[in-house]
Amino acid sequence: MPRTVGRRSPGCAIERPATGNASCGEGANVITNAAIWVICAASIGGVLTRARGIGEWIYALAGALLLTALGLVPIRDVVKAVGRGTDVYLFLTGMMLLAELARREGVFDWVAGHAVGAARGSRWRLFGLIYAVGVVVTSVLSNDATAVVLTPAVAAAVRKAEAAPLPHLLACAFIANAASFVLPISNPANLVVFAGSMPALGRWLIVFGLPSLLAIAATFAILALVTRGDLRGDLAAGVTVPALATNGRITLFGIGATALALLAASAAGEPLGLTTCLAAAAVFLSVIIRDRRAAAEVVRAVSWGVIVLVGGLFVLVQGMEVTGLLDATRRGIAAIAAWPIGLAVLGAGGITGLAANAMNNLPAGLVAGSSISALAGHEALRGAVAIGIDLGPNLSVTGSLATVLWLIALRREGIDVSAWSFLRVGALVMPPALFAALESLTVTAR
Repeated sequence: MPRTVGRRSPGCAIERPATGNASCGEGANVITNAAIWVICAASIGGVLTRARGIGEWIYALAGALLLTALGLVPIRDVVKAVGRGTDVYLFLTGMMLLAELARREGVFDWVAGHAVGAARGSRWRLFGLIYAVGVVVTSVLSNDATAVVLTPAVAAAVRKAEAAPLPHLLACAFIANAASFVLPISNPANLVVFAGSMPALGRWLIVFGLPSLLAIAATFAILALVTRGDLRGDLAAGVTVPALATNGRITLFGIGATALALLAASAAGEPLGLTTCLAAAAVFLSVIIRDRRAAAEVVRAVSWGVIVLVGGLFVLVQGMEVTGLLDATRRGIAAIAAWPIGLAVLGAGGITGLAANAMNNLPAGLVAGSSISALAGHEALRGAVAIGIDLGPNLSVTGSLATVLWLIALRREGIDVSAWSFLRVGALVMPPALFAALESLTVTAR
């Protein structure tokens, strides 16, 4: 009898001849891979479209649970995938706590009153002021902070000023991504792309300084041009600045202290998530010591589903890796690396930018970062991937976690921005900014 090898596969005989073909096993792999891709596509599609009004996190969680329950991703790999996001979970937890404290203690209304006063009756001046503040907040507190902390303040400001809300709120969303590579701490996705190999702060500024400046300037110019019709006219007069109580001052001071702590942690190479969470916890405790009711109110108000969303996305990426996605991505990046430097940078940045919109920039950054880590001596290519992951998501509402958080913040304010209306603006704003940033990278990264 011929010798037999192999293992049981669903629908296959227990044994198959060694001299026969492997069509049965290959067929099982094809079915498994197809099932994984169908589940991942359906889950990510649900996150992207928020079909039937169901929260984004439910689709991500459902996909992760299906992959696990059907045995398509082993339990140990699911645990490993969820564990990858620990620093991001801590970072988001800290930022959301600070945002809810700021909302409850009137910090947003206080900031809004000052912003409207500084605009001196001009919608254009208010737009520019909001954009400039967004650059600072994104740079030193992260793009997620711009989404969860700045957006509600801007919503309050335009409400007080009786201005058209869309241009000013879009400014929050677009600057959250455009300024997210000013510093390593400006975007949690940077932690994923550069995992274990984050450049020193000085080197980061040399490589990304000019690309960041061009991305910020191009995004502002095009967004202002697109929304210029709504920026005509004057703001409402007589807007008063509410007084800030003691707990409000504690929260405002805590947000500033958190920014300084993040800068110090970045310079020292310390984990940013733990730093943010500890700083937020200190502010939280300082407030609830004075007002115990704040504890339950703030904890209930935090959008904890965002943490589940991120964890689910990491599991979905793990499922896609089972199908050989990581190997295919590595081969693709290796092929791009052989192109002339200018074309390679544009190709890597453009492709990762589109991928971020298709699957969200955190999982896309995880795949791209893991893939490019196998290539030594390609700093410009890794920089292009980072810019694509950070800036590329300005095309669609679900390209980055920051924009998802921005949408959630708007819904809490009773404001709805459709995916189509964002895409119409993003299609005009993102490509020129991405091209300018990538073109300048070929100079600064050499």
